[in-house]
Amino acid sequence: MPPHGKRRFSPLFTIISLLLFFTYSASAASAVLGIDLGTEYIKAALVKPGIPLEIVLTKDSKRKEAAAVAFKPTNSKASKSEENTFPERIYGADALALSARFPGDVYSNLKPLLGLQFKDNDVVASYTGRHPGLRLVEGKDRGTIGFQSESFDSGAEPFLVEELLAMELQNIRDNAVALAGKGSTIQDAVITIPSFYTAQERRAVSLAADLAGLRVLALISDGLSVGLNYATSRTFPTINEGGKPEFHLVYDMGAGSTTATILRFQGKTVKDVGKFNKTVQEVQILGSGWDKTLGGDALNEIVMDDMIQKFIATSRLKAMGVDAKHVKEHGRTMAKLWKEAERMRQVLSANTETSSSFEGLFYEDVNFKYKLSRTEFENLASGYAMRVQRPITAALESAKLSLSDIESVILHGGAVRTPFVQKQLETAIKSADKIRTNVNSDEAAVFGAAFRAAGISPSFRVKDIRAGDIAGYAVGVAWTLDGKERQQKLFVPTSQTGAEKQVSLKFTADLSFTLYEQIPATAGLIELPVVTVQTLNLTSSVQRLTEKFGCTIADINTQFAIRLSPVDGLPELVRGSVSCEAVEKKGGVVDGVKDFLGFGSKKSDQEPPIDDAGAETSSTSLDGESSTIASPKESKASDPTADKVADEKPKDAKPKTQTIFLDFSTDAAGFPSLSTEKLRQIKDRLQAFDASDRSRMKREETLNTLEAFTYKARDLVEDEGFISASTDKQRTEIEEQFKSASEWLYGDGADASRETLKARLDHLRGLVDPVQKRKDEAARRPKEVKALQEALEQTKAMVSLISQNREAQSIAEEIASSASASDSSTASTDPANSETTEPPASPVDDFADLDDDPVTTSSTVTPEPPPPPPPMPSYSADDLTLLTTKQESVQKWLESKLAEQEKLSPTDDPAFLSSDLAAKSKELNEAVMKILQKKMQIPNRPKSSSSRAKKSVTKTVTPKASVTKSAEPEDTAGSMDDIFKQMPGLDKATEEEIAAAVKAQKATTEQDQSEKATEEEKTEKTEKTEKTEKTDEKRKEKVREKAKEKAKAKSKEKKKPKPKSKSKPKGKAKPTGKSSDHEEL
Repeated sequence: MPPHGKRRFSPLFTIISLLLFFTYSASAASAVLGIDLGTEYIKAALVKPGIPLEIVLTKDSKRKEAAAVAFKPTNSKASKSEENTFPERIYGADALALSARFPGDVYSNLKPLLGLQFKDNDVVASYTGRHPGLRLVEGKDRGTIGFQSESFDSGAEPFLVEELLAMELQNIRDNAVALAGKGSTIQDAVITIPSFYTAQERRAVSLAADLAGLRVLALISDGLSVGLNYATSRTFPTINEGGKPEFHLVYDMGAGSTTATILRFQGKTVKDVGKFNKTVQEVQILGSGWDKTLGGDALNEIVMDDMIQKFIATSRLKAMGVDAKHVKEHGRTMAKLWKEAERMRQVLSANTETSSSFEGLFYEDVNFKYKLSRTEFENLASGYAMRVQRPITAALESAKLSLSDIESVILHGGAVRTPFVQKQLETAIKSADKIRTNVNSDEAAVFGAAFRAAGISPSFRVKDIRAGDIAGYAVGVAWTLDGKERQQKLFVPTSQTGAEKQVSLKFTADLSFTLYEQIPATAGLIELPVVTVQTLNLTSSVQRLTEKFGCTIADINTQFAIRLSPVDGLPELVRGSVSCEAVEKKGGVVDGVKDFLGFGSKKSDQEPPIDDAGAETSSTSLDGESSTIASPKESKASDPTADKVADEKPKDAKPKTQTIFLDFSTDAAGFPSLSTEKLRQIKDRLQAFDASDRSRMKREETLNTLEAFTYKARDLVEDEGFISASTDKQRTEIEEQFKSASEWLYGDGADASRETLKARLDHLRGLVDPVQKRKDEAARRPKEVKALQEALEQTKAMVSLISQNREAQSIAEEIASSASASDSSTASTDPANSETTEPPASPVDDFADLDDDPVTTSSTVTPEPPPPPPPMPSYSADDLTLLTTKQESVQKWLESKLAEQEKLSPTDDPAFLSSDLAAKSKELNEAVMKILQKKMQIPNRPKSSSSRAKKSVTKTVTPKASVTKSAEPEDTAGSMDDIFKQMPGLDKATEEEIAAAVKAQKATTEQDQSEKATEEEKTEKTEKTEKTEKTDEKRKEKVREKAKEKAKAKSKEKKKPKPKSKSKPKGKAKPTGKSSDHEEL
């Protein structure tokens, strides 16, 4: 097998790789979501080409969706009788509105229950106390929390928390798809989580996303997502240039928990592509602190407890003997009190006092009024003061910073608006100026998550901000050796995600070890297992090293690479290997020469090339396994004399590292994962819910259509057109049937199935549609008849045009042939038209000072013979017959149908439809256009044999006149009136027919135009020649006078030689014996 790095891949591997590439590219082109998974609300932001960072609105156009789902029991008898019918699912605020009516089927604030065991859990007990109407049960397979719905039988499988959360995420995804537009797909998402989430809680979020059809690109802590949003619009000091980083604290108090995160913001110059550098922004978590149960719900519970105490203190409940326990066990009462407690706390954030009243509380005839001021609320919450400050202290200790190092405190979450919380923060920070509200406390986290999703996706290019999350908990490895349990710490709570560590273990046989998290608890640190690793080929690999390479057990090193996953922050095993250094013996002189020349050795493999670091490495796969060995010397090891050679250890022996990569299997530790069968059952139930919702939606659409149709019928029976198209008996039957249907709808029809509703609707339409059809046909018929008659008239005009065209065709051909013969004779007998005479040139030195009249040069182009006229459209007898037959058949059909229609009454069905008339009109038009398109494809003009014109330059003396080129033949085709006179009936033809007629008429007149142009050109040339001769005479006279003056001057200067001509005459005139000056003339 070729060495590692030089393997040849099979065609199958290449094809699979390409398929995966294109699949990933298609997925990458889709939109991505950022989801802020809160306890009370879920917010989402969409990133899509053309939609940058936009909040996903709910169906009610709100910017956040309440984290609740409700099962509304089905009261319809038809729905109950249908198989696979599930309750209607209601989401968001609509679900919370049903909590008082159906307290056992409204599931809200599920986030604190993710990844928790059912037994002996304070969080489960607290949730049950707040929502007594819900029935929490223990899951059969894993011992986690489940809900038993009242809408299902007691024997039905309980709903897992992950399954209910998946429904909420699926609703968010559907809203995002509606925002993205038709054809968009959304599969990838980045979800925010608290920094204190353990491995079980992180896996629960990933499972819920998977059930909802989402692929988690990354789980990001709340504080880091807020920091990302803070950094998108800011630039920080560059540490390479001496700048100091900025430290900020993000304080996030939501409904269920509170976290404090220390962030470091800085700019940094890094290497870019090529030789260039670039500056990037870095956002890094340095430490965090939290309170898992402090939040808006805890403050709401304070108000609710005070309500209960004052409620049971009323005289009416005292007389009934009701205590707090009875009230807390009553589901409807607790749902009302919880909803009102949250509202009052929010009102107190802006007002000093508020009140509320209840009717029919606990019992139908019990009323209760409650009043609370801000001062009273702060007194009730005084015990929570230290809990508000504690996360800040823990975060500073984790980051090893002090309050003086913090530049600002960024507030996030809905509960931070509570005045009590803000007072406690000012006390903890000791400076109100550091508390900032410069980010959106509701949407900063979701925008940061969406920005992170866009940065991970290859489909988008965003600002280069490098975010660094931390583990949150310390991570270690545990194994058993020689009957003793051993441990080794790998990562601290502030270790960066994505960091990798090399762990060396002295193992020479297959083993199992566990990666765990250290969770702080009241009793101390609890080690929760995360991943269990089992090696598969460690024993065999060690045996290969000892047998093939002569390694000793003491020299063998087993190494594992472990990192914190950049996706979910959990520890994972990246790779494992076993290696040793073996001494390789060099060959003899001959082998050395062969190696030097590149021929290699016959008994051993050639040495591999040296890598970038200078170390000689090579790897080879053995036996088709995924394990690889670096440069194995199998032929040398199999030689029985190899041991002797190895023992000799010659001076030129060179140590070489032999490495074999290990195979291993990993299993999630903690409570077991869902089995494949259980996972399939959950997905099947979710799909059944979806199918039931679609079926219910279709039934509601049919019901609404039937109800609207009954109202429409009342208007129809009073319409004049409907009355004229129907009989009294028909209208009476329609009124009776629609009255019966209206009464049925508000009775038994309300619970009818979709099939029953559809059958009733079809019956009513069967009564109304025929009458409505007659009414519509009576209205459209005159217009369509007129259109068909116009089409018949146009067809008749076309038939007449074709007949005249066929008569004129023979005449046009004769004219064209005679014109061609005339052009040929003219071109052969008139050569003078193509010749021009040039005046003799005068010497430059003798006559340069003469003042001549303005002379202009014009180019005279001898026109080429006129091209033959284009052939006229040729219409055959078959075309004429086809068009005539079509026109006559349609005319006959129309007359017969009109006669039949006249015999019918308005209440009878029409003899023909308006669509039939439109079809006949289309038939005629298609027949005409077919002939026109076929016959009007005229071929291009044939090129003349003398395509180039002869040019000659003539100097023409004109008194400052402009040069006029030979005029081209003017288009003097007959006017439209002439064409109409020559072709009667053309006024009813179409534009295409008129264009054809114009071309035919133009062809018949082009020959006359050519002859006329030739005569005009000859006359113009004659006039120009006469004018030129007169100008030349004047010029010659001036030249003679100038010559005489020069002759007199020359006689006085006898010593000087007589001037001679410097240039020969260009003309062909013979010498006349005159002086040289006159010779030039």
